[in-house]
Amino acid sequence: MPPQEEELTLSNLKPAQKRRARKRVGRGLGSGKGRYSGRGIKGQKSRAGSHQMRPGFEGGQMPIYMRLGKQRGPYSKDAMPMGPHRTSTVPVNVRDLERVFDDGSEVTLEALIDKGLIKNTRTDVKILGQGDLKKKLTVTAHSFSASAREKIEQAGGKVTALREPVEKKRRTRKAKPVAAEEEPETETPEPAEEAPPVESEATPSDADETPDQENT
Repeated sequence: MPPQEEELTLSNLKPAQKRRARKRVGRGLGSGKGRYSGRGIKGQKSRAGSHQMRPGFEGGQMPIYMRLGKQRGPYSKDAMPMGPHRTSTVPVNVRDLERVFDDGSEVTLEALIDKGLIKNTRTDVKILGQGDLKKKLTVTAHSFSASAREKIEQAGGKVTALREPVEKKRRTRKAKPVAAEEEPETETPEPAEEAPPVESEATPSDADETPDQENT
């Protein structure tokens, strides 16, 4: 027969394995961890509070994230909505409003929470235009898409935006007026007046000698 197990009571309760004694440091030279208590001689890690260094700390030298070159990218505060500064909205489609709300009801942020469409009002709510809407609703939200606004108004409802959309002004370069190049007026030379023909005196030839001329 197998030996009967002894009934477990507080008097015979024992640990499953022997307890391993913890080495106590800083208890003199005869404790086995005397003088420097296992920390070595000098240095940062031998001081109190050395375990409280922040992540990425390299002992005071230039850390790796400062040694590496930086490149341009969309991860700055000005380049929203990328990176840790991401902005977001909770989308609610008009088909959800058609399914949950009755005709003629008023849709507010608190009503959206009661119906379970959003969890809280810490994040902005944007109404999107996916689906059909046939009920007349008065909707109040932070922003609306163009299609959602059109469908709500076509059904006879009313839209109230808590945050008006900011229109970004595009910088347009004005074209410089092209100055008409004035061509210098060239004076056309006037035609020279024809001089009257000069009558040349006729010289008498040998054949036209007068009879009074003496023969030499």
